[in-house]
Amino acid sequence: MRIAPVAALQGHVAVPGDKSISHRAVLIASLCEGETRISGFGRSADTEATIAAVRALGVRVEEDGRDALTVHGRGLHGLTLPQEAIDCRNAGTLMRLLSGVLAGQAGRFELIGDESLSRRPMERVAEPLRRMGADVETTDGHAPLVIEGASLRAVDYALPMPSAQVKSAVLLAGLLAVGRTTVVEPVPTRDHTERLLERAGARITRRPGSVSVDGGKELRLADVEIPGDFSSAAPFLVAAATVPGSAITVHEVGLNPRRTGLLDVLERMGARIAVYNRRSVGGEPAGDVEVRSSDLVGATVGGDEVPALIDELPLLALVACHARGETVVRGADELRLKETDRIEAIVEELRRIGGHVRATRDGFRVKGVPARLRGGMVDSRGDHRLAMLGAVAGLSSREGVELRGADAADASFPGLYELLEQIAPGSVHYPPAA
Repeated sequence: MRIAPVAALQGHVAVPGDKSISHRAVLIASLCEGETRISGFGRSADTEATIAAVRALGVRVEEDGRDALTVHGRGLHGLTLPQEAIDCRNAGTLMRLLSGVLAGQAGRFELIGDESLSRRPMERVAEPLRRMGADVETTDGHAPLVIEGASLRAVDYALPMPSAQVKSAVLLAGLLAVGRTTVVEPVPTRDHTERLLERAGARITRRPGSVSVDGGKELRLADVEIPGDFSSAAPFLVAAATVPGSAITVHEVGLNPRRTGLLDVLERMGARIAVYNRRSVGGEPAGDVEVRSSDLVGATVGGDEVPALIDELPLLALVACHARGETVVRGADELRLKETDRIEAIVEELRRIGGHVRATRDGFRVKGVPARLRGGMVDSRGDHRLAMLGAVAGLSSREGVELRGADAADASFPGLYELLEQIAPGSVHYPPAA
């Protein structure tokens, strides 16, 4: 696929429902009593894996259109043994959160994934679940996972690193445990799980630096409305910030403050950002975000900020290439454990198209120039975040970008290129059919 450069971008878009919330909504609804109606479901390869997983566990899921589901919950301990291993495909959120759910179910469960997911660390979620009484086996610290459910005991668990997925797994296991389970965080991470559990009637206690859940409380969740995915909005916001003369508004997007660190950094860099129509959608803050192009300057991002923009760091590196001066990102070593080593991938792919970027142990440094990058070839390496990076780089370059592995974006954002074409007609050139 080739993404051609554009003179400017103007327009309004709406993005699919939040992937993180979509995973959690289906999993939590499966543990509820009665029906849960989900609207705004963010359909992607990853979230479809979650639907398939709960169906394999005996949960009936009705698909009422592309973005609407009805989940017929089976209660806290009502999941059934599947006939074969549950395939999480490339969905790390699914594998880790489902591990917490299965730790308190009766039976022996196996979770598998694709080659990429099987390289990602899983001992970090296995260890606290073992403390709670489950028997969890990893394969040299990775998938496949084998989980023997047990009667769980509550624990106080301090996360060794910021991880919303591990926090969520422990909280979901805590629903099935006797007593109060507490997770202590080194820095705040996204809190979608806590918000949904509160709405479902779980006893959640929040304190600075920790969150607790009381086990055994029956859950009911009639309706869940999911706002637009901020991580899917990010490519359009970054394109508007970096292509001169641009202005883009993304409507009805989630604005959870633990997810929108990119906006904070862009503002420090000089981007013109406005948020309109703030409201609550499904218990999450949401609104319409407008970004207009402007002269940008470099910025420093520290480890305390990283969890709130971990998924947007590849795009931030692209922004930094267009900003005057140096941008430094520290405390982002978690990027080395994603679908690819994202630090090395960001550096290598941006260098190919003219960026001045170098890797550090836990992040990267960018020497920006307020001009368009040359362009060239970007390889997604099978990573959806790198596919998004390549697409936006093509729009903001001088010569365009040949994007290899463009379909990797389908993991989280199947309609990315159609929306790009909507705001930049003629920019997306598909390869000829074989």
